[in-house]
Amino acid sequence: MSDLDGKVVLVTGASRGIGAAIARALGAAGADVILHYSRGRDAAEAIAGQLQQTGCHLVQGDFECDDDVEKVWRDAVAWKGHVDVLINNAGVYAMGGVDEDFEIWTGVWRRLLQVNLVAAAHLCRHAVLHFRSRGGGIIVNIASRAAFRGDTPDYMQYAASKGGLVSLTRSLARGFAADNILAYVIAPGFVQTDMADDFTRIHGEEAVTRETPWEKWLHPRM
Repeated sequence: MSDLDGKVVLVTGASRGIGAAIARALGAAGADVILHYSRGRDAAEAIAGQLQQTGCHLVQGDFECDDDVEKVWRDAVAWKGHVDVLINNAGVYAMGGVDEDFEIWTGVWRRLLQVNLVAAAHLCRHAVLHFRSRGGGIIVNIASRAAFRGDTPDYMQYAASKGGLVSLTRSLARGFAADNILAYVIAPGFVQTDMADDFTRIHGEEAVTRETPWEKWLHPRM
């Protein structure tokens, strides 16, 4: 990774899995990392302890709550006075098939759209307004292969939320490139994280490996 000395990067959902690997890689490249977590404070503190040679700041927020999203952004900017890069990685995964009770069905839709898409959109809005005042910045949104190919029927809410994130990113890229605001989306396949482990406990590891050309898990790096 290129030298990121002096760059301040906010990574959401950074206490485990892909987010933790991103935070470590950024720290290794010299960035000052703002590490967001929701409930896993112990895990977040462990990651922060590995980044002490550069700089790391913890921010907590439950993205099911709009007020917490606002607080996370305020706390992130307050640390160094600015943010250079936003990485929207936080996400949730839950079952909500058509055979579920309507209350469960709608609850899964509300939760996944709020955390995976609406909270990310709120942070993108803050980032755009902030980056305009600074002459530019970078947004990276972590989507999923499900955004492009769909998911199984029990997880259609997840696919829809990540598909929305892809469209959001394309709109940001088209709309704000002239302001030197660059927007990117990354769509990983199956990666062996705590969230994916929840899937395999229900469906079995074969449900993952048969969906990948190399017939094995990918692992977060760093």
